[in-house]
Amino acid sequence: MSARAPFVVVLGHVDVGKTLLLDKIRGTSVAHREPGMITQHIGLSFVPWRAVEKFAGPLVDRLGLRGRIWIPGFLFIDTPGHAAFANLRRRGGSVADLAILVVDVTSGLEEQGIESLKLIQSRGVPFVIAANKLDRIYGWRSVEGRPFLFAVEEQEWYAVSNLEERIGKLIEQLAEHGIDADRYDRVRDFSRQVPIVPTSALTGEGIADLLLVLAGMSQKFISRERITVSDGPARGVVMEVRKERGYGTVVDAIIFDGRLRRGDTVVTAGIGGLREARVKMLIMPKPLEDIRDPEDRYMTVDEVRAAAGVRIAADGLDDAVAGAPIIAVWSQQELEGALRAVREEVAEVRIESEREGVIVRADTFGTLESAVLFLKQYEIPVRRADVGPPSHKDVVEALLARRKNPAYGAILAFNVRVQPEVEREAASAGIKVIRGEILYRIVDEYLRWSREVSSKLIEHTLSQLVRPGKIKVLPGYIFRRSNPAIVGVRVLAGTIKPGVVLVREDGREVGRIMQIQSHGKPLGEAKAGDEVAISIHGDVIVGRQVREEDELYVHVPDEHVRQWLFQYRQYLRGDELKALDEYLEVRKRARR
Repeated sequence: MSARAPFVVVLGHVDVGKTLLLDKIRGTSVAHREPGMITQHIGLSFVPWRAVEKFAGPLVDRLGLRGRIWIPGFLFIDTPGHAAFANLRRRGGSVADLAILVVDVTSGLEEQGIESLKLIQSRGVPFVIAANKLDRIYGWRSVEGRPFLFAVEEQEWYAVSNLEERIGKLIEQLAEHGIDADRYDRVRDFSRQVPIVPTSALTGEGIADLLLVLAGMSQKFISRERITVSDGPARGVVMEVRKERGYGTVVDAIIFDGRLRRGDTVVTAGIGGLREARVKMLIMPKPLEDIRDPEDRYMTVDEVRAAAGVRIAADGLDDAVAGAPIIAVWSQQELEGALRAVREEVAEVRIESEREGVIVRADTFGTLESAVLFLKQYEIPVRRADVGPPSHKDVVEALLARRKNPAYGAILAFNVRVQPEVEREAASAGIKVIRGEILYRIVDEYLRWSREVSSKLIEHTLSQLVRPGKIKVLPGYIFRRSNPAIVGVRVLAGTIKPGVVLVREDGREVGRIMQIQSHGKPLGEAKAGDEVAISIHGDVIVGRQVREEDELYVHVPDEHVRQWLFQYRQYLRGDELKALDEYLEVRKRARR
């Protein structure tokens, strides 16, 4: 058993300097030379702690960290983008131990930055914010590789003021997403506040501070057990599946425990079920310091030890899915256990149920798991969740869900193409299909749509309920005494509509309103304060059953009363509630 370095993933909006920041870390802390651009889909960059101490010696001493760090260094996962972070999943959480959210200090949080933030929150990964592009702050005087704590002491007041203004706006933005953050040197409780480290990927300023903050967070938030690796069969996660000329289908994976050898059998999950394959070739990027030429950036190896990023060439992985676990098997006796472990882990992500909820489809297990976690935060139930494009069965399941709740008649498709025939079938069935690449955008669109659906449903339901109302027969406005009686009334409270039955204060029915008119024009309803003419159909004669200045109430059926009181009370105006209360008193008196 030995300890590996913590995995650190870099995320953020496009063009905020993620790649340049990572290159600066590798170039100045590991190779001690200008960094080179590395074009690869997956890989790890190891920054040993001794290199950090050498690079940031004075700051290490100021913060009192020399001799107090037990981690061997950091393993930066070179997979830019929030989708890659979603796929860094393992049973019970994330492969990532820490995350760096890179934000342009001059622009603040942007769309993909917000998406990355929400993913970090859903995974519960401790993180630090790199407020990058410090060199663009007006009046800031940069020095290559200088720690931020030293730099800020040597700036003019107006440069520091400009920086503080930008950081203040960033803190406000983060607060909108439930994050309490502050500049790292002002944070007193790292378990409660998220540290913000001003950096410049261009000049390297603040890089030392960032590495030391990561070291402190590693010591505080990562247990030794989590980063202890064994010498047994490898365990990892599939990051990407693609065709590679000369190799066929290859899988890029992160190995977080054990050893993987050429010739081993590996077990993983595909769209159609579990997959077994024998490893034909293991391909790794050469160590950073050996890279000379983009054409010579990979090497084949016989064995890979955790922690590592590796490309696996093997037959039988054509439909493997990113985000799925991958487990090495060294003997036939271990095979069934590995198959069971993969099956159980995948079953935790896939959902197949009879409960009410939406249908979720995603391109990878990582995205699927993140989507379900995200929906859970918004209390949106899921009926069915799986990888791959939506199918005919999904439309049928959405129809079943819609019967119980129209707001659940939706399919949410994350990063997957919807086949035209499925889209046509969904449209014909009235099923809403929402697709896109940004999780929170899809969820926001669904929430807007579901509110509209719920609102229309409530409107329809309310339109079927008799609303309470109270009227007064106006003296001098008797236009016809019977067959039907036509009188002028003032609506004292509530609402009256054609078709409602009127009752007297003694509880006796008077008749049914047939028509409401104002200045000779028919009306669909009249509300409190309106003076209108109404025709009353029934055995009613003005002067006998009804007299001038009588007050009459709208008869509200018992079932409607219960719905108003216990389900839709908030949709009644104050005057309608008053009319309903008085009507209920009338009924009580009539029953005595």
